[in-house]
Amino acid sequence: MADTKREIERKYEATEDTRLPDLTRAAGVGRVAPRGRTELDAVYWDTADLRLAADSLTLRRRTGGADEGWHLKFPVAAGIRDELHEPLSDDLPRPLAALLRSRVRHAEIAPVVRLRSARDVHHLLAADGALLAEVSVDRVHAERLAGEGSGTTAAWTEIEVELADDGDPAVLDAVEKRLRKAGIRPAVSSSKLARALAETNLNRDDTGRPKSTTYNAGDHVLAYVRKQIRAIVDLDPAVRRDLPDSVHKMRVATRRLRSTFKTHRRILDREVTDPLGAELKWLAAELGLDRDQEVLDERIGSRVEALPAALALGPVRGRLRAWSAARRTGSRRRIIDVLDGKRYLDLLDALDALSTDPPLRPAARKAPEKALPRALLKDYGKLARRMDHALEHPPGPERDTAMHEARKAAKRARYAGESARPALGRPAKRFAERMKAVQTVLGDHQDSVVAREALRTLAIESHAAGETAFTWGLLYGREEAAAEARERELPGVWACASDPVLRADLKHR
Repeated sequence: MADTKREIERKYEATEDTRLPDLTRAAGVGRVAPRGRTELDAVYWDTADLRLAADSLTLRRRTGGADEGWHLKFPVAAGIRDELHEPLSDDLPRPLAALLRSRVRHAEIAPVVRLRSARDVHHLLAADGALLAEVSVDRVHAERLAGEGSGTTAAWTEIEVELADDGDPAVLDAVEKRLRKAGIRPAVSSSKLARALAETNLNRDDTGRPKSTTYNAGDHVLAYVRKQIRAIVDLDPAVRRDLPDSVHKMRVATRRLRSTFKTHRRILDREVTDPLGAELKWLAAELGLDRDQEVLDERIGSRVEALPAALALGPVRGRLRAWSAARRTGSRRRIIDVLDGKRYLDLLDALDALSTDPPLRPAARKAPEKALPRALLKDYGKLARRMDHALEHPPGPERDTAMHEARKAAKRARYAGESARPALGRPAKRFAERMKAVQTVLGDHQDSVVAREALRTLAIESHAAGETAFTWGLLYGREEAAAEARERELPGVWACASDPVLRADLKHR
C-alpha cells in the first residue's frame, strides 16, 4: 500500500507584492528559517467529466521537491486531507488506481491540468528547534490540458501553511492571526486544482446555478437513496486501505439502501429495485464474512477477560484464539477481490443509472407528508406482527428465531424513520429512536443466542482435547441470564415503541 500522510494545511490569497509578516510574533514560534526556492511541475489527472474533482479528490504526478512522485489526496475534513504517495513512474501506479476504481470504473483517466509553481519555503521552528509548520509562498501558472478550455491559462500567488507531523493545530491559529493582521485572507478555493479548473473554465456562467429544492415524496426518497449510494462509493477506498470500521460502515450503507427499496415500493418500481436489492444483499454478505466473527470474538473475549482468575480454568484464551482463527475466512483478500470484480462494478453502474433515471411510480408525485407516513406505518405493521408472534412463544429456540425475525423488521422500520426525518421532522425522529430501542434489545438477545452456540462448541472442543469445559459452561450460563434479562425488558420497550401517539404524530405532522 502507498505511503500515507495526514496533511493539515490552510491556504491564503496573495499577490506578487505580498510579503510575509514577522511570524516570530505568532505564539509558539521561536524562529523562521528560509529554506529557499523549489520549482514544482505537477500534472493533475481525472476523467473527462472530472469525477475526482467533483468529490474533492486530487491525483497528480509531480516532479521537483523532496516528495516528487504520484500523490492521491482524499478529503477528511476542512483543511485536512490524507495524502497517499507512490514513487515517480510514467504510468499511474496500480495501488492508486485501485483506490479510484469505485469512482472511475470503466472511464479513462488522463491529464486535465498542469500546474507549475515557484515555491519559496519557510520553516517555523520552536525555541528548541522543533519544526512546527511549513509556510510556502507559491507563484502558480496553470494550464488546462483537456476539455473545451484546453490551452487556457491562469496565474496567481497563494500562501500555504502546513502543520508539521504531530504538530499542534494551535500553531495554525496563531499564524493565521498574524496573517490576518497583515491583511492576508483565507483562500476561496480549497485546492490549487479547484482554482485552476475554475479559472480555466470557459463556461463560468454555467456554474453556481441554484439547486432545485425537494418538494415531493420521490425527491425525498431519492435524496436518501443517493446518500447511501454515495456512502458506498466513498467507503470503497477506505475499505481497500483497511481503515477502522470502514467495512462495517459500507455494509450498513448497503443494508440501508436495500431496506429503502423495500420500504418505498410504492415510490420506486420494484421491477428495477428488487434485482438491485438482491445484489446489495450479496455485497453485504461478502462484507460481513469476518465482521460477524469479529463481533462474536469481542463479546466472548470480553466475558473471558472479566472473569476472576480462579474461574478461568484451562487454556481458555488459547482455545478461544484457535477456535476464532479456524473460523476466519481470510476475507480481507476476498473483499478486495470482490471490489475489483465485474459483479460489484456492474452494481455500482446500475445504482448510478437508478440515481440518474429513477424508476418513479405515480405515488412519488405525492407530498411527502402524505406518502412517507404510509410507508413507515406499513413497516411498523410488519414489525408489530412479528413482535406479537415472538412474545406469544415460550422461551426456547422457536422464540429465539421469532425474535431474530422481529429484529430485522425493527431495523427496517428504524431506517425508514431515519430516511423520513428530513421531510417529517421530529415525529420521524421519535419513531426512529423507538424502533432503534427495540432493535437494540432484540439485537443483544440474538448476539447472546449466537454466543451460546459458540460457547457450546468451545466446550465440546475443550472436552474432546482433554481440557476442562467448566469456564465455557459458566459463560454459557451467564449468556442465558443475559438473554433472559433482555426478554424481560422487551415488553416494556415494545410498549413505548408501539404507543399509538407515536404513529398518530406521523400522520398529523
